[in-house]
Amino acid sequence: MLYYIRKYPLSLLVIATVIYLSFFRPPSTPVDDVPGIDKLVHVVMYFGMSGMLWLEFLRAHRGGVLPIRHVWMGAFLCPILFSGVIELMQEYCTTHRGGDWLDFAANATGVLLASLVGYRMRNCCRKC
Repeated sequence: MLYYIRKYPLSLLVIATVIYLSFFRPPSTPVDDVPGIDKLVHVVMYFGMSGMLWLEFLRAHRGGVLPIRHVWMGAFLCPILFSGVIELMQEYCTTHRGGDWLDFAANATGVLLASLVGYRMRNCCRKC
């Protein structure tokens, strides 16, 4: 466990932030009236999480062999599964939040976008 804390400190901080944001009761603001703002927040949240996983993985494996299959599992597949679990927990374990398939789709979109950017950056980071 200490290995992951040393290798991926920012990613773990972002994951903890996503967990907090997923379960706290947000205050009502005028921004709530903007259509689709919730989905945009989900895309940005999971883009940030997956993007940070990609960046720290590429940084940790700079100059060495890059096990690309591991990063696809850790920065693409795991965040999508994580978002599904979060949505299910929101539905069945809270009274003030509800799981939503469109939220899950927005989460997966954020992860996909971050993974596309991270995959494109892999060659750039290996040269550093």
